[in-house]
Amino acid sequence: MYNFDYHRPASLEEAASALTSGDDPKIVAGGMTLVPTLKQRLAMPSDLVDLGGIAEIKGVCEEDGAVVIGAMTTHAEVASNDIVKAKIPALAALAGGIGDPQVRNRGTIGGSIANNDPAADYPSAVVGLGATVRTNKREIAGDDFFTGLFETALADDEIIVSVSFPVPEAASYQKFDNPASRYAIVGVFVAKTGGGVRVAVTGAGPCVFRQSEMEQALSGSFSADAISGISTSADGLNSDIHASAEYRAHLVGVMARRAVAAA
Repeated sequence: MYNFDYHRPASLEEAASALTSGDDPKIVAGGMTLVPTLKQRLAMPSDLVDLGGIAEIKGVCEEDGAVVIGAMTTHAEVASNDIVKAKIPALAALAGGIGDPQVRNRGTIGGSIANNDPAADYPSAVVGLGATVRTNKREIAGDDFFTGLFETALADDEIIVSVSFPVPEAASYQKFDNPASRYAIVGVFVAKTGGGVRVAVTGAGPCVFRQSEMEQALSGSFSADAISGISTSADGLNSDIHASAEYRAHLVGVMARRAVAAA
């Protein structure tokens, strides 16, 4: 690792101040991506601002018909939380399928969506459920939050505080995962909400995206048969040693039908 100054603020105000104290500060949440990057000397931040000491951005609560999850809530806590399991079981199941026990007990929902790995699971839930990302400065609609490969709408000095998930009528997340990392080669989150059906795809492209043709078909008939003839174009999808773009395009349909059937 390169040398850096370490900060562990006790409040959001202290964290925001620390983010302006160095030339190139970085936030560390669970550290599941940042710490390996530092160890490989692929990043050289001037300061690390550890959010682990800020109690106000941890935990789960209900608010105005939505499930609100603090940014520093771990995957394991989301998976085991009684409110999440009762109100949005698909979200609890998604969190329980991330990585391995070590990752689930250290990684956080805020860190995951801020990093926006193209194969991460949470982005599909944020978009699929029409969630709202709350920061120390504003609220950002889930559809507007993820902007590209490892890119989000967050400003450099912005801190995620929580994510508000509307409770759906029905929902399911199904993924075809890499057996070693459990990252999604393709994952599909399907949600039936009061505002219509949403289908969010992760792992297939450089960034999470919605499958609008499937959404329209499912709005008319919420059944796996309704989308059996719908295909996804391979243009622009990821292609690597794990799966070609064409195979990922095929998996979008497979996972979507499984998600609808499970929901």
